[in-house]
Amino acid sequence: MIHRRTLIAAALATAAAPATVLAAGRQTNLVYIGMQGDTVHAARFDPRSGELTAIGPVVQGLRPTWAVRHPTLPVLWFNDEAGGDGASPGGVLTYRVDPTSGALTLLGNVRAGGGGTTHLAFDRRSSTLVTANYAGASSATLPVGPDGVPGAPSSVLHMTGSGPHRRQAAPHPHGGWIDPGGRFALMADLGADRVWVLPFDSAAQKYGVADPAAHAPYVAPPGSGPRHLASHPDGQTLYLICELTAEIHTLGWDARTGVLTHRQTVSLNSPGFTGTNSGAEIAVSRDGRFVYASNRGENSLVVFAVDRRAKTLTQIQSLPSGGDKPWHFAIHPNGRWLLAANRDANAIRIFALDPRSGRLTDTELSLSSPTPVHVHIF
Repeated sequence: MIHRRTLIAAALATAAAPATVLAAGRQTNLVYIGMQGDTVHAARFDPRSGELTAIGPVVQGLRPTWAVRHPTLPVLWFNDEAGGDGASPGGVLTYRVDPTSGALTLLGNVRAGGGGTTHLAFDRRSSTLVTANYAGASSATLPVGPDGVPGAPSSVLHMTGSGPHRRQAAPHPHGGWIDPGGRFALMADLGADRVWVLPFDSAAQKYGVADPAAHAPYVAPPGSGPRHLASHPDGQTLYLICELTAEIHTLGWDARTGVLTHRQTVSLNSPGFTGTNSGAEIAVSRDGRFVYASNRGENSLVVFAVDRRAKTLTQIQSLPSGGDKPWHFAIHPNGRWLLAANRDANAIRIFALDPRSGRLTDTELSLSSPTPVHVHIF
């Protein structure tokens, strides 16, 4: 049953160009929702009304907590976060998307070079997927064929290090980013308090020999827990969200030398907050004027304005995420909507986004979904 404020269903999403179809005379987007279970759900989003309507389960049998779209093909890659104990490898599953029904057809299933595969990043220049293997303390490169299906890892790098927090007994790669120039990949490591600078050979579709002396990692304060990276359109600024301190670090990036430089640190928490820190997701608006982050400690979404010159951040808004534990969110390609996955509320909440001010407004529309941790607007 569909209510005015609560739309029953489930869905999944990742940031990519939208696939729109006419439904009931309106253009809609497919949305996919990954969860901490074994199922992917699909839904349709109407960018005129903000309504998210259920399609239902479309995949079962994997642990789908992240997804990335192929830039030119109707292909979607999901991680399989198997091997959380480090004893078995996680994986990458490739699906063809039916834009009419939302159905997914399996095209490939490959293991990802380490356990607990938690994040995927795609380099269009070299047609290579990079994995973050949280439990395996590793990152792998997977060459992607012309059909969009990745092959076995062409290289695997293992990280070292630890931190003072109880969750930092070993390295835990959590989020990758590939420089558009094709010479480096960066990997945020929650366990080692590092952002690793990894040499990347785009012609060979593999990592080069890691040399911390030549390309030193960014060293975050002990116990920070680097989680994900988001890049500014200028190509010279990155924003790092740290899970264990609920902070954002603004970093300068020199693509020629492979050097990261700290510029600023800002907190996601309200003054006087005494709960458990838990920064989760981060994204930059397409025009580079705003940065958005989710804070699972306070169950909030936080908006920052970006300084035009220095690219540093000033908070302009913090509002409830519409549920508990906002694990992830996705911004619609038109820049006017944000969909937040509140895991412990079992719901996707829809926010209107004002592209001029950057501010969010809770529409009070939501979509029921079991333990959603990722939402992708296809």
